[in-house]
Amino acid sequence: MHSTEIFFLVGFIIFIAAILILDMLVIDRKAHAVSIKEAGTWTAVWITLALAFSAFLWYYGDMVHGIHNFADLQEVASRYAAHLKLDPNDFEGSLEHYRHYMTIAYISGYLIEKTLSVDNLFVMMMIFTSFGVKNTEYQHVLNWGILGAIVLRFVFIFAGAAIINRFDWVLIVFGVVLIYSAYKMFRDRNKQEEIDVQQHPMVCFLSKHFRVYPHFAGDNFFVRAIKRGNEYTLAGKGTKGLLCMTPLFVTVLVIEFSDLIFAFDSIPAVFSVTLDPYVVFFSNIFAILGLRAMFFLLAAIADKFRYLKPGVSVLLLFIGVKLLIHDYIEIDALWSLGVIVAVLAVSIAASLLIKEKKA
Repeated sequence: MHSTEIFFLVGFIIFIAAILILDMLVIDRKAHAVSIKEAGTWTAVWITLALAFSAFLWYYGDMVHGIHNFADLQEVASRYAAHLKLDPNDFEGSLEHYRHYMTIAYISGYLIEKTLSVDNLFVMMMIFTSFGVKNTEYQHVLNWGILGAIVLRFVFIFAGAAIINRFDWVLIVFGVVLIYSAYKMFRDRNKQEEIDVQQHPMVCFLSKHFRVYPHFAGDNFFVRAIKRGNEYTLAGKGTKGLLCMTPLFVTVLVIEFSDLIFAFDSIPAVFSVTLDPYVVFFSNIFAILGLRAMFFLLAAIADKFRYLKPGVSVLLLFIGVKLLIHDYIEIDALWSLGVIVAVLAVSIAASLLIKEKKA
């Protein structure tokens, strides 16, 4: 990893951390039920930030890798975009070409992550309903869920990039996994999913190895409680009880567990667009940052997009095939972006224009 890349990555993480701290401790300090208007406003804010970063990559993307001459550019391109045609007699033109490639890959990755996240948001809705979480606490749980998702993405993306760099056949495995996911999603597109709280693997693990207080205690993740037999009661002031996690904290961990499973589809999907782990990471993080606002927006209109799952299935199939044939046929980043936008547009248009048949 180049020192410039490390410096830029650290700066980016500090910037994201500052936004999260401002969001969690200042803007959303008071728990409340989020309205559609508020969710729509914040969704627009996060999308604007994501687009602003794409503009940065379009004009200054070379700063990420510290490219100063054609040798630097050739070395970076050989690692992440060997298919690009660079002209050694036109450094500025080649550099602009690479910056534009980075930007298109970033936007494609952002759209892929955003689209695949929709299915994960539906799972989050079911988790909240199944655990009986109050709507005023959704924000609190999602804040920590998003923070955990960012940490997981960092580990998975850069570990994945290192594995791909050493064993390029892993991309074939990713392709097969995505094609199977496409088939499974299309097969179960009309299936009503349910979550059995007591049988969930994370709940079973926590109940077996940790102390779990059976009732919610406001927005607290942990409480002090006294155990009498199999019953817990909250410890009073001055009473030293056992430290127990609350159902609210269990909900956060279940959401993290579902995101962990979700990441096995989403991260390989973005690697189909670019092998540059920095672009993959940037696109993932900006997509994740807007998930909380998007959750509240989709909660009110989720039933209106019934063709989105089939659309996501087509998208996963395209991405999986793209990974399988990448050694023989290289699909241009701009063409990939066009396919992603087209699939999304058709899915949304079909959902809005085709009336649902009444049973």
